Amino acid sequence: MHDSRHLRHLRTRARHAAAAALLSVGVLLAAPASFAAPHRSAHMPPVYVHMNGANMFLENVVVVRPGQKVVFVDQDTGAHTIIGYNPLTGTTSKRFDGAVQGTPGPGHPVSTYTIAFRRPGLKFYYCSVHAELVKEPGGRTVPKKRPTVHGFGDPMAGLIIVTTDRHLLADNPPTTHEKILPGYFGG
Repeated sequence: MHDSRHLRHLRTRARHAAAAALLSVGVLLAAPASFAAPHRSAHMPPVYVHMNGANMFLENVVVVRPGQKVVFVDQDTGAHTIIGYNPLTGTTSKRFDGAVQGTPGPGHPVSTYTIAFRRPGLKFYYCSVHAELVKEPGGRTVPKKRPTVHGFGDPMAGLIIVTTDRHLLADNPPTTHEKILPGYFGG
């Protein structure tokens, strides 16, 4: 009799523990992103995006964790802007709005612009010096190369994917780990 009471007590405790665990998981899933697992941005190295005389972002698609810094590095003699935009509405961002000055040459300090995003999502951006936003048939807004700009035929634009998906995070190009790329300077 003592064993059956003890067994019932253990089962009740197990049910309560399971209910508490489910409740905590439900709270985490329902909580806003800022209350989910904390991000230690101080311990995450930045991801670098480089620009040179070709009027393009070398790493035009990068993946970062929420809170991780993205540093745009201008290894070009010319200035660039980095402006976020919404492809559905064509509106530009007031927060994701940076500029970098040109660099006179190798060995000189480079101009950078740094930004981080707290919430997962897709962050589209372009350089307004070298591209312009154009509404396409169907309503989507995309950057197009400015007709008067030299360089490649592609617009100077890119995408930052903010996620915790480790498979996507592992796909960044190796150049995203280096602030200055030797031999990449150009103007």
